[in-house]
Amino acid sequence: MSHQDDRQAVVRRADRPGDLGWVVMAHGEVYDRQFGWNTDFEALVAKIVADYGVKHDPAREAGWIAEVDGRRVGCVFLVVGDQPKVAKLRILLVTPEGRGLRLGTRLVGECLAFAREAGYEQVTLWTNDVLVAARKIYQSFGFTLADEEHHHSFGHDLVGQNWTLDLHTDPAGSDN
Repeated sequence: MSHQDDRQAVVRRADRPGDLGWVVMAHGEVYDRQFGWNTDFEALVAKIVADYGVKHDPAREAGWIAEVDGRRVGCVFLVVGDQPKVAKLRILLVTPEGRGLRLGTRLVGECLAFAREAGYEQVTLWTNDVLVAARKIYQSFGFTLADEEHHHSFGHDLVGQNWTLDLHTDPAGSDN
């Protein structure tokens, strides 16, 4: 008998003590178990999270936590990109315990809704081609692959990918 359908899933802002630390720890553990990535990856996530925690602008940047039955199982962050009208979607994660409830899709949806409200015109993200489930979510929202390159990171040979989504596109294409 499956209890999966009985689980209570919520997505909330990442604003409680312990949220930021959990994000770092969960990335380290999940990516080690799933892909054998080393602590360089956890350190990268720690830097992203620390930068967010120290100096994020609440009007332009936010983070979300997904919970199932009161336990953290996922996260995503939206931060200012390299240009004022461009945001970056960062560190999307749903742990194995949280999978199967479409929480990744809910997290990305919250992120993009916030990006639109904050006045961004484009959202970019960097990922690696081994993260197939995440890529399917990004594609379902209309992200397109901008470029990719081989790199050696986190103890592995990987293919990094940059994806973009235009938030305020004119269907007729007259804004080009």
